[in-house]
Amino acid sequence: MKSYKKISKWLAMSLFVASSALFAQTPDQSTPPDALIKMVVTDVMTSVKSDPEIQKGNIPRIVDLVEKKIVPYTDMRRTTEMAMGPNWKKATPEQQAQLTSEFKNLLIRTYSGALSQLRDQTVQFKALRSTPDEQEVVVKTVVLGRGDPVPLDYRLEKTDKGWKVYDMNIMGVWLVEAYRNQFANQISQNGTEGLVKFLQDRNKQLASTK
Repeated sequence: MKSYKKISKWLAMSLFVASSALFAQTPDQSTPPDALIKMVVTDVMTSVKSDPEIQKGNIPRIVDLVEKKIVPYTDMRRTTEMAMGPNWKKATPEQQAQLTSEFKNLLIRTYSGALSQLRDQTVQFKALRSTPDEQEVVVKTVVLGRGDPVPLDYRLEKTDKGWKVYDMNIMGVWLVEAYRNQFANQISQNGTEGLVKFLQDRNKQLASTK
């Protein structure tokens, strides 16, 4: 269980890392995905390490940072769709919008504190193996710190607004896979509306403890 929680935190932190720097740098739409990730990670790690409040674990400050910077530069709708699997198409447009919003809030509230854990980590960037016409790529990196090296992969899609991160993989575990079974179980027991309520209740619970 500790290993799973650690993996989940790294996944969420890397998602925040990518999103935050994207906002700060405002990259050009033609920026290649590997160059984008390198710019993103380098910039945000520098920014977080220089912010005393984030280093102290100031949750409202971190949540505010993530709210402003993660939403415009990641495809949370795509992330939610993947986590829902076949059930996504069975949901109404209104339910899809609700699920996307609540899932975004869940990720933010559950893992916002992970940014404050950035200390002396560095990142090694792997060469991208892709062709210019590819619409989806995986950018591979390795996080180096005090413990063992941690492989960390970013899955991106090419949109009309540039490349966007929509999933993360660490040590063989994709973010959306970590939630897929849980979502499927909720829908099986209580339907799509039951999943919406589950996410809403969970977000209220997390908000009351922050």
